[in-house]
Amino acid sequence: MDSIYTDRVTGVILSGGENSRMGGRNKAFIEFEGERLIDRGVRLFQSLFAEVILVTNSPQEYFDLDAALVTDIYRHKGALGGIHAGLFHASCEKVFFAACDMPFLNEGLIKHMIDLAGGFDILVPQSPDGLQPLHAIYSRKCLPVIEKLFSQDRLKIIGFYPGYTIHKITADTLLQFDPSLRMFSNFNSLEEMQKVIPENNG
Repeated sequence: MDSIYTDRVTGVILSGGENSRMGGRNKAFIEFEGERLIDRGVRLFQSLFAEVILVTNSPQEYFDLDAALVTDIYRHKGALGGIHAGLFHASCEKVFFAACDMPFLNEGLIKHMIDLAGGFDILVPQSPDGLQPLHAIYSRKCLPVIEKLFSQDRLKIIGFYPGYTIHKITADTLLQFDPSLRMFSNFNSLEEMQKVIPENNG
């Protein structure tokens, strides 16, 4: 395994979706380039972070992985619930989050974000498609505001951003790491998966 890049930021993989648009198929176990998406993500995270956490509400499916398994504390709160759980259980003050179904995560960009993490509460890429809140670094300072949003049943991730110091990574910087910007691609549906993995068609 490559040497670990940092012990100052925890890495969290979110794998708690309903998979309803995947016909009930767990996206984490889709095979891509010879390995499951979840194995691909954990392998990358282990080279970057001393602490790797997987947030899932079906931990029994992931016992074979070398990662700490945690579940949502506030259930049925979508991705924001997973972010809350990752922040709550992380040992580090800053936490990098990515979804389990992102096969093209860019190691260089993640390292760049880690290097900037000390000066901000939130670091989030701003691609031409908008903010990428599921490829971001958040401070544990955000926990109280997230819990307040839960009490109001407000589950939009960027809803907790106001009031915190935010660094938005511009498209110009993002393009230096990945001119195609495919690092933010994910498999939200069978159709999206088939665009990337044509052999799954049919």
